[in-house]
Parts: sequence; C-alpha cells; structure tokens
Amino acid sequence: MKAAAIHILVKTKPEAEKILKQLEKGEDFAKLAKKHSICPSAKRGGDLGEFRKGKMVKAFDDVVFKKPLLKVHGPVKTKFGYHLIKTIYRD
Repeated sequence: MKAAAIHILVKTKPEAEKILKQLEKGEDFAKLAKKHSICPSAKRGGDLGEFRKGKMVKAFDDVVFKKPLLKVHGPVKTKFGYHLIKTIYRD
C-alpha cells in the first residue's frame, strides 16, 4: 500500500493547534508549512511525496492509511514533535 501526504511538524501541541486554526480559516497549507515546519520537507511546502505503509512512524502511518483523505488531521504526537497531516491519496 502506498500513499502521498503533506505535513507540518512543530515542537509543541499549542503551536500545532494555532496553525490548525489558521488552516481551518482557509490559509494555504504549503505557505504555513514553509513558515512553521521544522521538517526538511518544509521547503517543499510540507510535501513528503509518495511512501509505503510502514515507512513512517506508527502514529503517522495510522493517520495516513486509516483516516479520511484531503482533511487535515492532528495534532499527532510522534518522537519528532506534533504533526498536522493531510493525506493526498493512497492505494
């Protein structure tokens, strides 16, 4: 099984919740990722590209492979911090 997702990674839950509110108001995901995300994917607007199930940490995988597509999920806590995750597609 494969999927593609975009995400924003920040250090704290309050920071993730603040960005989530901005997204809910219609702000651009890629712009917010470039501005706030601490992941190297930030320079691509949070784009992680396509990856296989099991390649990401479990909490991340669970969102990407089980939750509805094209909706922002989170904050999701992993050892890296707090993610806001949007799955673009999966097969």
